[in-house]
Amino acid sequence: MTTFSTMQDFPLTITAILRHGRTVNGASECVTWMGDGARRATFAEVGDNADRLAAALAKLGVQPGDRVGTFMWNDQEHLEAYFAIPGMGAVLHTLNIRLFPEQLAYVINHAQDKVIIVDDSIVPLLARVAAELSTVEAFIVVGDGDASVLASALKGRSGPGGTVLRYSDLLAAEKPGYAYPEIDERQAAAMCYTSGTTGNPKGVAYSHRSSYLHSLAAHAALRLTERDRVLAIVPMFHANAWGLPYTAFMCGSALVNPGRFLQGEPITQIVKAEQVTFSGAVPTVWADVLRFGETNEIDLSTLKTIVCGGSAVPRSLMEAFQDRYDVCVLQGWGMTETSPLAAVGHPPADVETGSVEEMDWRAMTGRIISGVEMRIVDDEGTPLLWDGEAVGEIEVRGPWITASYYALDSPEKFDDGWLRTGDVGSVTARGYIQITDRAKDVIKSGGEWISSVELENHLMAHPDVIEASVIGVPDPRWDERPLACVVRKEGSSTGPAEFAAFLGERVAKWQVPERWSFIDEVPKTSVGKFDKKVLRASHEKGDLVIVRTQ
Repeated sequence: MTTFSTMQDFPLTITAILRHGRTVNGASECVTWMGDGARRATFAEVGDNADRLAAALAKLGVQPGDRVGTFMWNDQEHLEAYFAIPGMGAVLHTLNIRLFPEQLAYVINHAQDKVIIVDDSIVPLLARVAAELSTVEAFIVVGDGDASVLASALKGRSGPGGTVLRYSDLLAAEKPGYAYPEIDERQAAAMCYTSGTTGNPKGVAYSHRSSYLHSLAAHAALRLTERDRVLAIVPMFHANAWGLPYTAFMCGSALVNPGRFLQGEPITQIVKAEQVTFSGAVPTVWADVLRFGETNEIDLSTLKTIVCGGSAVPRSLMEAFQDRYDVCVLQGWGMTETSPLAAVGHPPADVETGSVEEMDWRAMTGRIISGVEMRIVDDEGTPLLWDGEAVGEIEVRGPWITASYYALDSPEKFDDGWLRTGDVGSVTARGYIQITDRAKDVIKSGGEWISSVELENHLMAHPDVIEASVIGVPDPRWDERPLACVVRKEGSSTGPAEFAAFLGERVAKWQVPERWSFIDEVPKTSVGKFDKKVLRASHEKGDLVIVRTQ
């Protein structure tokens, strides 16, 4: 048998991304917004600081495989940690700053973090649980703000004493040129916990290989180049900011970090000041930008593309950005377990730009990207046709799809090598997904299915609606019926009858809710998604005031 030569066995690692970014793209910028301006560093300087951080962590006793937590905003220091920690063979554990205290303590202890890097502005949030953290030996504070509350909290701790150190002091004591070890590409590089909508959050560990391949896929799917200036609003503690930090280092796009300035007004300021061309965030962020723009003159002229995901993107939001600001909003779909990018909603090439048909395609959930395989299955697990009609649960597999949860057995989430996403929908012959609901959120009324997502999207197109969330509630005749929880614009007196009539022109009459509740705000999860379990609990306790249309 003839033996052919093989290619070099080159490891796909975060360190390789760092090397490329700090050399080939060394002049590209990492920008951190400070509220009244920005501070800047080149990718080369970020790389030097990553070296210093790796050396400092090694002196603190961090070994390969140890978990190092980050409790931080999107900023330069967080980006440095993104490279230093996995590069030295440790595991980057991005901590969600919006978790409830008991969940935060749970994920830190479950992951057994050894060190935590924390931004000075949110030290009090971490201090609330510091005494409960059994494995953390050192806390590194970024910035020169008061950290005494953390030191005080550690005095009553039963575990390791816990040292409070300053990031700037640690880096000042080190020099660039850290000797990064050779790493097995299948070794864990980072981990992130799900937002914990049911039960405790679940840990997902990303390998160096999966992160590298995901970054390549994002580079192609998002169509980023060195000319782009990327505003990464999606948190770096949520599924690695959708891969944008590593992707930017790969392709040389400037990475603009908003820090803690995440509301509509500062976002518009950042876009204008930094000439942002591309951005990514959940729909609630962009809805806030639109509301601010209704009463203020804003300049989004440099912004060309927004990738929006985390929950269904209302078509009305996409149309508003297109019509008012000539900004293309693309839906992206994925989850923590898919690293997260699995689909992006670029319209087909044969569709006329600016046409209604193009918006029809963009309004779908997205098109599966190369590297991800997908199928939809019925209740018995039988694969269904890609005909745009058959509806089933979406399952995916691929090199950046998780095969298991960290230190947790969850066989119900996996089906013969496929990840069960819990999303229900259809797929066209061209690979475009239309998610109709989460499996747990779909409403079954009189034996027929009602999509809560579809009702929400139509309601949020009404000019008097800010937010809308629809849940299923018990009904003596139909088993279950939709309850629409609506946040109206200030001063609006539009009532259930008008909203029902509006919906009745867009969906089958039998799908229109009879029950309505007007609320001040739709509760959100820690990553900005509508939290329907809170609404269900409020309904069960009788806390929602319900008005009926018939």
